[in-house]
Amino acid sequence: MPEVAEEGPQQADLVALIDRFESLLMRSDLSEIEVEAGGLMLRLAKPVTAPTAGAGSPGRPALAISVGGSPTEPVPTGGGATDGLESGLHAVVAPLTGVFYSSPSPDAAPYVREGAPVSTGQVIGLIEAMKLFNEIKSDVTGIVHRIAAESGALVKQKQPLIEVRPS
Repeated sequence: MPEVAEEGPQQADLVALIDRFESLLMRSDLSEIEVEAGGLMLRLAKPVTAPTAGAGSPGRPALAISVGGSPTEPVPTGGGATDGLESGLHAVVAPLTGVFYSSPSPDAAPYVREGAPVSTGQVIGLIEAMKLFNEIKSDVTGIVHRIAAESGALVKQKQPLIEVRPS
C-alpha cells in the first residue's frame, strides 16, 4: 500500500489563506481576487454563470481557483501546437488541460464568434479542470479568424483555442 504524505504546515497555511480569501470574495462586490507573493500567484474568481448544472451547491457558487502563473500568459509560438498557423495570425492557447466551453452555459451565446472583434483581456471561453472553471482571456486585440476548439471537447495545454488576426 502506498504511503500517504501528511499535509504539512505550509499546505495547511495555504488552504487556510484560500479559505480566508474565498470568504472575503463571497462577501464583497468583487468578481475576482488575485494575490502574488514570492513565486506563488493565487487567483479566486466568481463565475458569472455556471456552465453546467451542479457546478456549485445552492447558496454557494463554484469558484474558479488558479494557483501558479497567469492563465493568460502568452506561450511562445516557436513550435508545438501552433505550427502551421497562417502567417499574420495569433493563436490564443489553452493555459491548462481540461474541457473547453465556448459559452457560460449551454443555452447562452458564445463568448466570441468568427469574424467578430476581440480585445485583450476579453473572456473567450472557459476550461474546466478538476471541477473548477477557469476563464480564458484573449492576450491580443483583433478579429477572430477561426474558433479552433470545439465546445465540450478536451483541450490540452498549449493547444490553440482561437486564431486572431491582430489589429
